[in-house]
This record gives sequence, structure tokens and C-alpha cells, in this order.
Amino acid sequence: MTQRQEAAAREIVAEIARHLQADLSVELWTGAVLPLGPDARDDIRIRIASPGAIGALLRSPSLMTLVEVYLAGDVEVMGASPLEALGRWEHLRAVGLARAVDRRRLLKAALPFVTARRPREAAMPFAARVRAVFGRGRDDVAMVQHHYDVSNAFYELFLDPEMQYSSAVFATPETSLADAQIAKMDLICRKLALRPGDRLLDIGCGWGGLACHAAEHFGARVHGVTLSNEQLAGARARVARRGLEDRITLELRDYRDVTEAEGYDRIVQIGMFEHVGIDNHDRHFAHVHRLLKPQGLYLHQATTRRATRDLAKFRKRTAYMAVINRYIFPGGELDHIGMTVTNLERYGFEVRDVDSMREHYYLSLRRWSEALYANRDAAIAEAGETRTRLWLLYLALSCMGFWRGVLCDFQTLAQKRQVGPSGLPMDRAALYRADVPAVPLR
Repeated sequence: MTQRQEAAAREIVAEIARHLQADLSVELWTGAVLPLGPDARDDIRIRIASPGAIGALLRSPSLMTLVEVYLAGDVEVMGASPLEALGRWEHLRAVGLARAVDRRRLLKAALPFVTARRPREAAMPFAARVRAVFGRGRDDVAMVQHHYDVSNAFYELFLDPEMQYSSAVFATPETSLADAQIAKMDLICRKLALRPGDRLLDIGCGWGGLACHAAEHFGARVHGVTLSNEQLAGARARVARRGLEDRITLELRDYRDVTEAEGYDRIVQIGMFEHVGIDNHDRHFAHVHRLLKPQGLYLHQATTRRATRDLAKFRKRTAYMAVINRYIFPGGELDHIGMTVTNLERYGFEVRDVDSMREHYYLSLRRWSEALYANRDAAIAEAGETRTRLWLLYLALSCMGFWRGVLCDFQTLAQKRQVGPSGLPMDRAALYRADVPAVPLR
């Protein structure tokens, strides 16, 4: 059977290679190396560890199945990271592969794999049922902790020293990740026109880098909330190291439990909104509006999807989002920028600035992927091989999503709606120049 399966595998790879024309190779469980395109190199190889992997993919040819066999170790990327492998073929050829291949040829070659079973099963999906609406059985704490309560040491292996887990702002593609993350935090604080004594609410404060930057360099009094125990511990340690306990308060608390009596001059949300779910967006914007003082500013940074021509079909889950929801961000859902702006206006905000971060996020994800791959042995020791493989794949898929433009990220600045002057700079360029002081609000 092994010889028959190898011959059939050669047929399948040859048919795929005819259309994919990729610059990498496939290594079979027998050791045979087969090119995936004309003149393809074999320095990067997709290793198929067992006939069962091909059987699973032929029975259910989907991104989810590919991820499952990859996590189980039945398919491996050899010689490079998943991101580098993804860069070796054209995306449009891969998308059109199912329609382009000769199905009769593939079905004939598939016969030896009909009964072939995978020796291992994938691990680490989010097992609990995901409810859509907050307050109706939706457990945001469990879903957030599934992603973040891994190990702070694991995230330290690929994030910058400030532990910023959102898009940096690069002056040039050569800018270091550390410098680009500081530039991001500085830009956020300038957009918020932060002044000494301003009370800032940081929703989803992560490891506390932005809270420290706002307090240390802009004199803000910061209240940060998170649902992650690991992040809270890391953030409190960061605040203590910098001696900022008198200006920063951090809590393990759902931001929806923060009351309007606490009142904030500024609110910032960086990369947390993706966890909320579209069915809860109205509640989110209404609550943020209540928490802001008159003339208060809200900076909203979130990843979005490209809008569909028929908006009624927008919420249909893509193959990518199905994988992300099962393994990475359970309950997560992306809106489109038009939805963000519309909802801000619906709930009493005036949108003052919308800034695309797509190229910046692509570069951020690329740097994270490169760092995690370089430190993969330490990552495996800290968080296990399956999680390390999963995060490398997640960073690669996300990075390519930003490269293709199907994913984007926006910083949207909004002000609690008022009559008369906003008190903000008339020149948008002033937002990007540290030497231009903010106009004080009246």
C-alpha cells in the first residue's frame, strides 16, 4: 500500500503544482521531495508526515482541515517559518486552486487514501460554547483568557520591550519594532490631546505599556482594566518598576462594569474591540459615550475586514475567521470601517480623524513572526510545541491578510458631540508633530 500511496501522492502534487506554480517543494513521509512548481527550490518544504494527512485533506479540503493536520504535526513547514512559506506562492493562484485542478485526476489518485487515518488529533481549540450576546450566557472572561493567559514569558519572546500587542507606527520599513511601538503610543497620546491631570480610561490595558507612557510622558492619571490575569500581573509589575503607582490604577474588571460616576476626560481602546462581537457593538459605544465627560475624546483602534458589496452577507464567516474563532480569538468578530464610523455617530460622537494602519500592522506582524520563529525553541519550552506552531501560523495568516488588504486596522478619533468649537487643532498634521501643543478644550 505504501508504494501505491506514494505514487498517488506524486500524482496529486503534480496536479497541484501545475496550477499553483509555487517556489517550494513537498516532502512525503517516504522522504521523496516533489516540486510545487517549475524550477521550485527545496530549501523550504511542506512535509507530509503520514498518508492520513492526505486522506483528511481529500475528505475535507478546507483551511480548517489544513490547520488541524498542521497542529497535529501531520503537516510541517521545514526550513523556514509558515510566513516565509506563504510568501513562496501567489495568493490568487492558491484561492483558485480548487476550481483549476483536474478533479477527475485527483479523485482517481485519492483512492489509496480513502481509509487512511491521521495518527494524531489536533489540540487546543476553545471547547466552550460561544454565545453572541453579552449578558445572555456569553463568557468574555473565558474567551479572553484563552488567548492571553498563556504565559507572559511566551509573549516576551516576540513582542517589543513595552509589550505592545497591536500595530506599531513605522517611520520607515527599517524602523525597529521597539521604536515603532513607542511612536505608536506617542501618537495615541497626542491624538487624545492628553494634558497633565487628565483622567484616562484604558480599556483592555494589556501589559500596561500605554498606561505607563501616558502617565510618564503626558502626566495623565490612568485607569486600566483587563480580563487577563497574566496581563494584569505583568502590567502591575511594569507600573511598580517605573514608580507610577500614584498615577496608574489597574484592575481585573470588565469595562462594562465601570460607571459613569467615575468620569473620564479621555478613553482609549487599542485592539480590544475585536473581542466584543458585533451583536454587542451598540452597547459598547453607548457605554463609552456615558463614561466620557463633556468634550471628551475617544481613540478607537481596531482591526477591520474589507466590506462586502452586499452588506447583508458581511457577517458570513470566512475560512480564516472560522479558524481564528476556534483556536485564537473565540467570540471575536471584525466590523468594517464604515460600520465603526456609523456606530460612533449613532451614539453621540463626532468623528474627528480616521487613520489607516494597514501597512504598519503588516510590518508589526512580520516582526512578531520573525522573532517568534527565531525564538521557537524557547517558545516550545515555555508554552509547548502545539501552541508555538499555532501562533506561528496565526501570525503568518494575519500578516498575509494585511498584505492582501482583506484585513485593515484603523485609529479612529472621536469626540463626545457638542455645539461649537471642538477645541482641537485645525491642522490635522499637528496630530503627527510632537512640537505642536494641543489646543486646550474650553
